Amino acid sequence: MAKATIKTASVLAFERKLANSDAIMSAGNWDERDQSGRWQPVRILEKAVRGTISNRLKNAIASDPAKLDAEIQKPNLQRVDVATLPFDADTLKVAFSLRVLGNLATPSACNDQDYQEILSQKIGDYIQEFQFHELAVRYAENLANGRFLWRNRVGAEAVEVRITHIEGQQPKTVWTFDALQFNLRQFGQPEGALAELAEVIRQGLLGQGYAFLQVEAFVCLGAGQEVFPSQELVLDQSGGKEGKKSKFLYQVNEVAAMHSQKVGNALRTIDTWYPQAEELGPIAVEPYGSVTNRGTAYRQPKDKMDFYNLLDQWMIKDKTPPVEQQHYVMATLIRGGVFGEAD
Repeated sequence: MAKATIKTASVLAFERKLANSDAIMSAGNWDERDQSGRWQPVRILEKAVRGTISNRLKNAIASDPAKLDAEIQKPNLQRVDVATLPFDADTLKVAFSLRVLGNLATPSACNDQDYQEILSQKIGDYIQEFQFHELAVRYAENLANGRFLWRNRVGAEAVEVRITHIEGQQPKTVWTFDALQFNLRQFGQPEGALAELAEVIRQGLLGQGYAFLQVEAFVCLGAGQEVFPSQELVLDQSGGKEGKKSKFLYQVNEVAAMHSQKVGNALRTIDTWYPQAEELGPIAVEPYGSVTNRGTAYRQPKDKMDFYNLLDQWMIKDKTPPVEQQHYVMATLIRGGVFGEAD
């Protein structure tokens, strides 16, 4: 009888369990990867250029040669931020830290004790059965393959990722991976160093070990090449010198950097359980499977494949989803967020 009255809590929130920092960028040479003192910060520079008019024009202008010539003569003045390697450095270094947290069965906020009891029980059953093996392996591989480098990984001559497990403020284990040996479109079977890294992450998710990792990626791009920090979203473009710049790059203490959100998005790009995964490859774990640069949500509520439908079926209707979708639901809770039912 009690189960029939259970409904989704109006206040339900989970803190993220993969707590990564911003990623700081520095420059040096590939042969000096072991010499930490030789690496210098990547600075953000401002560039002012006179571009051409290249956007799609209205048909009335494009079809009239005289009007088109007049439009093309207008200067397209731009001020933008850029970040490049110095001409005496051929390698980009990207460094961040990652802390893996446990206690997933307890939400950070829930205003319905009955719902929380069922939620904790179902999460506990999942943990007992699967022990986070599948999720830990995928998170580990996204560290080893350098997916968090995003555009900086494309076209690189070599990419080396070093991951240090810190315990007692001292390095306990260091793993080194050749990131280009991994296939970004599918996940493999872990062995050797990757299996060891996955086990550390798994123990962190279980809350049975302190999982703090220092991650360093070395990307050989070529001297003087452009690198790609995160781009800032500028909401207020009104007036003043700052308002006229068309692109702002993210920096921490005047050093080029990548947002922790962008790094975190790469780490949770493990969802290969959505309907079009075989064709498109993994996407970031999101409640609706949203991929903004494609303008598509791959987990549509009408198909009952979105997080909320799966969660409600599992927790309220007592219909256990397929194993793959259980992994997805747990990965979304690990992602964190506010999941209460709206009034």
